[in-house]
Amino acid sequence: MILPNKLREKSFAIYGMGITGRSVVDCLKKNKVKKYYTWDDNKIKKKSDKYKLKLSQFKKSLKNIDYIVLSPGINIDKSKIKKNLNTYRNKIISDIDLFYMSKIQNKSIVVTGTNGKSTTCKVIEHLLKKNNFDVKLVGNIGQPILSIKIKKNTIIVIEASSFQLAYSKFIKPDYAMILNISKDHLDWHKNMKNYINAKFKIFSNQDNKNFALLNNQILIKRFKTQKYKSKLKKVNKNYINFFNSQIRNKYLNLKINSENIQYAYALSKILKIKTNSFIKACNSYIGLPHRYEEFYKIKGINFINDSKATSFESCSKALQVNKNIYWIVGGKPKQGDIFKFDKVIKNNIRAFIIGKNISFFKKKLKNKIDFQVVNSMKNAVINILKEIKKKKIK
Repeated sequence: MILPNKLREKSFAIYGMGITGRSVVDCLKKNKVKKYYTWDDNKIKKKSDKYKLKLSQFKKSLKNIDYIVLSPGINIDKSKIKKNLNTYRNKIISDIDLFYMSKIQNKSIVVTGTNGKSTTCKVIEHLLKKNNFDVKLVGNIGQPILSIKIKKNTIIVIEASSFQLAYSKFIKPDYAMILNISKDHLDWHKNMKNYINAKFKIFSNQDNKNFALLNNQILIKRFKTQKYKSKLKKVNKNYINFFNSQIRNKYLNLKINSENIQYAYALSKILKIKTNSFIKACNSYIGLPHRYEEFYKIKGINFINDSKATSFESCSKALQVNKNIYWIVGGKPKQGDIFKFDKVIKNNIRAFIIGKNISFFKKKLKNKIDFQVVNSMKNAVINILKEIKKKKIK
């Protein structure tokens, strides 16, 4: 990506040398930016650039630096240089900001929300490709935005996480959508207010030529109260009845994907894509790996990988659309994650708890659904197959 001359003359501090941090450095090098410094708390990663500094030097450099580019995984409150970052917080930007600061004329679509971001982005990408648009998918789901090669007419679809948006100041999409908001990442954002504020940044810099897509009345009310300048398009939830009768795609017909399809369809209307073309694209769409992925079926038993669901809110969508479920559950607990079984309790669920956080899941499931502690994935599968065999014998 070509940076304008004004940006090339600026100085940068890049904190975090993972995929995103490297993409920033590569971009600065290609544009012959003369002054930038890097740091990573990981000893191996911090040696990856000739502009590396000692931590004390990096901290001092922040005073005279124009911009501090933070990688999405950096949590200021847990950083070794928390005090310094907070002092110069007004300088902090994201890699997505750097893209928008370059005043690229390409159309962009930003998708955020607690659940469904990746699927919605992939559906939109697939829809645009099938309708002869040149499109690039970047951000939380794919390549860093600064790594892509774009043409004059390329449309950029960006999956934006709350981590990226928390630091963003210059993001200005032509089409911006918040799919939904529920409790998530509160250990990072501290509270729901901060989390919601991060999500709503996608509308902050939009003007009256841009579009905002929302389907939730509470979010719509907030949008109107804040008096954002973009054109608000309310996503019609009643579209789902139409989709179920027209789309012949087992994956997209699932209830868990109804919201994703509604947003993609609303966007297609703005882009003047014909309904027949939309349906045709949906019928040829293949789902994401690890997101309600039916990877094996034998003798009436479906094996579904939904490991991309990292909260109960997300996972419950899969639990709602099935019955007689053997649920392998584990992973890292999320602060504020609420386990509500009222919509799934009737579906005959038996859980098998694995991983390092057994006590957490035992507490959440106790007196709600039947469960067994099996510790590992291997043990879970062995026990499930044994139970299935017993039922068949009976």
